[in-house]
Amino acid sequence: MSGDLFPEDIAPVLAPNKYGNVAIFPMAWGFTHKATPKPLANCRVETADTKALWRDSWYRRRCVIPASWYYEWGYPLYDEDSRCMAEHRNTKKIKFAIQTEGSDVTYIAGLYRYEEHCDMQVPVFSVLIREAEGTVRDIHERMHIVLGKDSLQDWIRPDGDPSAIVEKALSNMVFETAVEYHRSPNEFITA
Repeated sequence: MSGDLFPEDIAPVLAPNKYGNVAIFPMAWGFTHKATPKPLANCRVETADTKALWRDSWYRRRCVIPASWYYEWGYPLYDEDSRCMAEHRNTKKIKFAIQTEGSDVTYIAGLYRYEEHCDMQVPVFSVLIREAEGTVRDIHERMHIVLGKDSLQDWIRPDGDPSAIVEKALSNMVFETAVEYHRSPNEFITA
């Protein structure tokens, strides 16, 4: 297993338990919507409080996805390159691993809800994204909303102010070209 996570995969997610304390829950990545057969893995923060699909979760069901890093497909950087992002459109994108500068854990802000799947209520989450800032802006137009460790409890609390917490989101990211892992069918170890 590479450790990579893809939409529809199950991941450990931080969310409030019945007492309001931070706990770990397994959740599937991606909200479903009748307009598309693919899960909605990302939610734009600019519309999270207005679009019906996200609004209730924005105000009442926020979560955090702890990760070592996250990936973004972006344009390569060159030392002597003065082209703007729009001029890179004909350049082949490459995969970058992005993480919080100076930390082993990147805390990604998300929303969650419960969906009906096979006659069961299943928790699902989506990652919040925003316009890229800092160094990420050099490779991609959008970035995940990354929280500082001191904001986790406030983000998860249903009575917290999500807009105020997003304002404190981190933009001090570092990135490097990612190693490409390929998914393969389950393999069994034989002795």
